[in-house]
Amino acid sequence: MSSNQPLKGIKVVEFSHMVMGPATGLILADLGAEVIKIEPLKGDNTRRLKGSGTGYFSMYNRNKQSICLDIKSEEGAKIAKDLVNEADVVIENFRPGGLKSTGLDYETIAATNPSVIYCSLKGFLSGPYEHRTALDEVAQMMGGLAYMTGLPDKPMRAGSSVIDITGAMFGVIGILAAMEERHTTGKGKLVQSALFETTAFMVGQHIAQGAITGVEPPPMSVRQSAWGVYDSFTTSSNERVFVAVVSDTQWRKFCETFELSDFASDTTLDTNTGRFDNRDKVIPCLTAMFAQMSTEQLTQTLDTIGLPYAPVNKPNDLINDPHLNNGGLLNITLEDGMQVKLPALPIEMNREKFGLRCDPPREGGDAKTILAGMGYSQEEIDKLIAANILRVS
Repeated sequence: MSSNQPLKGIKVVEFSHMVMGPATGLILADLGAEVIKIEPLKGDNTRRLKGSGTGYFSMYNRNKQSICLDIKSEEGAKIAKDLVNEADVVIENFRPGGLKSTGLDYETIAATNPSVIYCSLKGFLSGPYEHRTALDEVAQMMGGLAYMTGLPDKPMRAGSSVIDITGAMFGVIGILAAMEERHTTGKGKLVQSALFETTAFMVGQHIAQGAITGVEPPPMSVRQSAWGVYDSFTTSSNERVFVAVVSDTQWRKFCETFELSDFASDTTLDTNTGRFDNRDKVIPCLTAMFAQMSTEQLTQTLDTIGLPYAPVNKPNDLINDPHLNNGGLLNITLEDGMQVKLPALPIEMNREKFGLRCDPPREGGDAKTILAGMGYSQEEIDKLIAANILRVS
């Protein structure tokens, strides 16, 4: 458990599912905020996803408390309103207008809690599309990222929910900026982050490239690299290693270390431009040379001379990574007792990482504690359970 909790004392109420909303709450929770996740009576549907969604709940819901409420009922909505009226921050990522009928929308909440920072995570910001529902993949397709990731005739989503996660990060940036402003004004505000605009921001470099060059950028899978050596190679261990030589100084060290005397004496290769123009001569030679070296031999040599390199890993390879196992992975216990290592928040403060305070919550596992803290008696809690307004586990 980390003592590094800069947001300790900040109360957050989260109405969310899938990735974008939970990831926003996760970041705040990892930073020390008290995050109460309000789930429907049957629990967050994300808990039951299969396939590529199997890991969503486990990854994005640690360090939170859970209460399962029927917020469409009068009494359930009252409990939720009482919680948000005491909150510093509210997070929601449901369809546009999804919480308005329950009186849990920003305008209604701000009327009784004017200092609240209400973060609404959507598919689109204000404009002609704001009524639409979107998903990470929808945004990647619509925003040009799938085109840039795939082949020219086959757009392909990135291999992670990158827009959900990055959109969550922008949401947190907005929340923290609003919190800083609140120190001066005493008032909260509505903060919005959206998938489509997040995608547009991420492909901004390609938009700029096209504007400057007058040529539409091709997908990254067939792009022309800016450097002469910037490729992945197969070693004698039948593993792939990415190797980059991005400066002329690195090139000289590279040639000296790998005893490439012919390349070292070839003045046409002294600059990156020359190496770029002669890739058809350089790359086949390196491919043949690296094919005779083991992965360990190649990576140790590159590490010694300080060149950028990377083994081409699969996600599960990271579980045994010695660097990440220095505090970059958290030991999470799931509801069924299974223990998994999952990535910590990728931030350090004063060289201290952010740790685990509690595992992902059971459905409604904190309901009794939360309601008791609000002044509810055991009898009142039992009545809520009997009336199917509250569910505990």
